[in-house]
Amino acid sequence: QVQLVESGGASVQAGGSLRLSCVASGSIFSFDAMTWYRQAPGKQRDLVATIFSTGGTIYADSVKGRFTISRDGAKNTIYLQMNSLKPEDTATYYCNRFTNLWSWGQGTQVTVFT
Repeated sequence: QVQLVESGGASVQAGGSLRLSCVASGSIFSFDAMTWYRQAPGKQRDLVATIFSTGGTIYADSVKGRFTISRDGAKNTIYLQMNSLKPEDTATYYCNRFTNLWSWGQGTQVTVFT
């Protein structure tokens, strides 16, 4: 069973930046499309960004131009660089596969205040 551990969340002022990390317990990144999701209180979990095995990426419209997803296969880690943060980015952020999800990790909390 793959275990996912997210980190890097914090409270940050609007306009600031954060870099989230997600480490997976197994050597899976070479073959798997990996995704960052987020869930705000009282809302469903939504896709934020995906990186495919080819290196191609897709982003939710709300984060395009501000967030960048990347991966380091040697470290079994994916990253989410978040710039120009807005209060509406406040959520718990999770990583997982794009399809055929594994069990969810604990997530990492991002709070953006004005």
